[in-house]
Amino acid sequence: MSLPATLRRKTFALVIGAALAGTVAPTQARDVSMADLMQELKRLSTRVEKLEQRNSELEKALANEHVSEKEPELAARLKAVESQALGMQKPTRAIEALEGVTAGVSFTTVAQGVNGGGTTDRTGESQLNYRADVMVELPTGSIGNAEGKLFGHFRMGQGNGLGSLNPTFSGPNTTAFQLGGVTRADDSAALLAQAWYQADIPLPLGGFKDRSREKMSVNFGKMDPFLFFDQNAAANDETRQFLNNVFVHSPMLDAGGDIGADAYGFAPGMRLAYLNETQKPETYGLSAGVFAADAGANYGKSFGSPFVILQAETTQKFFGGLDGNYRLYLWQNGRAAAYRNSSDSGRERHKGWGVSADQRVGDATTLFGRYGHQTQGRVKFDRALTLGAEFGGSYWDRAGDALGVAFAHLRTSNDFKRDSLTLDANADGTADFGYQADGAERVAEVYYRWRLAKQFEITPDVQFIRRPGGDGTKPGIEIVGARAQLTF
Repeated sequence: MSLPATLRRKTFALVIGAALAGTVAPTQARDVSMADLMQELKRLSTRVEKLEQRNSELEKALANEHVSEKEPELAARLKAVESQALGMQKPTRAIEALEGVTAGVSFTTVAQGVNGGGTTDRTGESQLNYRADVMVELPTGSIGNAEGKLFGHFRMGQGNGLGSLNPTFSGPNTTAFQLGGVTRADDSAALLAQAWYQADIPLPLGGFKDRSREKMSVNFGKMDPFLFFDQNAAANDETRQFLNNVFVHSPMLDAGGDIGADAYGFAPGMRLAYLNETQKPETYGLSAGVFAADAGANYGKSFGSPFVILQAETTQKFFGGLDGNYRLYLWQNGRAAAYRNSSDSGRERHKGWGVSADQRVGDATTLFGRYGHQTQGRVKFDRALTLGAEFGGSYWDRAGDALGVAFAHLRTSNDFKRDSLTLDANADGTADFGYQADGAERVAEVYYRWRLAKQFEITPDVQFIRRPGGDGTKPGIEIVGARAQLTF
């Protein structure tokens, strides 16, 4: 930049002052003639002019962002530094824009085979299916003290599972997924499974956010109700734990159908939840959910007669401070399907209650249990008890592995016992079930999850089903399978 006029005047004044001071110096100083003084002033003036010229050239070069070989070297260096600084700012801004965004991808493949006695044609069957899930969570910023986020979940897959299996209350492969209505059997299409918004509101309202130990959460959109209700640490994920749906969720809600979701397990709705962590690590929570049921679950009808569920939950420390989660829930479905009629008029009100518990009892041992009790509605089974455990591989020096064992008891309802032999709801002259139901269907499952790498696991799995569908005349069903799971 050019030197200000004031600064130039001061510079000349200092020079002249110094020169004059030299003329009045003591006699021992060197005598300076007037001609020498004028020559020195002229030399200084020439240097100032050159500096101003170079400063002007530098300003002119910096006015243009492009680098030229004709411009001063200093300008080129300054432009290079500026370019590097801008280059560093761009990825920084990109990182800031992605801050808080999380994503996950999982790919699950299951192969299963069933013995001949377990199929309708008594020849046995084997099947292969895959499922891929992509999930993204995006923070939406703050509204006052509330923090919001958007959640999206895409699912795709092929294979409906064992198709010729004898009728059972349970489903041996919860990972099976294939969109209906595909034009070709080898087509695969993606589904927007979930898309919902959540706002977390610190309590008390207007309080200091960082000191809050209570919060209210609000969700609305298309959701998987089991993501928020009936959770269980040891029996909740069919891609890593048990495959049979009676162990993945409450049998009354999932296998029994009272959840009322669409064919793929999702439904529009909303949830309101309260969480109290004032005594953390012991916590307490209450939540309520309202979800569209039956045709409303796939947006085919209005939101009338929805599925409603209330849940109370707590986390406690037992067995020397080990975590345990305990949940009690009640539900009502105003448009549940009655087994007695496949038409719309067969929809009726169902009610029930259940509990879900999981408790660690050792460093790598977790016990779990669920109980479901139907209090209203005509269902095939009206009591369901599931018990099991997962043992971590650290006991045998394989910390990433796990062994799971579970047992289920599904009691045939009195209504189904009475109707199963002769019921002909569609009036086609053939009994819908054609057997005398009695007793209880019993299911056992054992799996071993073998971790080959951080993102890759293989899980051999064996299932046994006795009295399938409450039919004591049918032979037992044995299903052997293996699951491969990739997670990123």
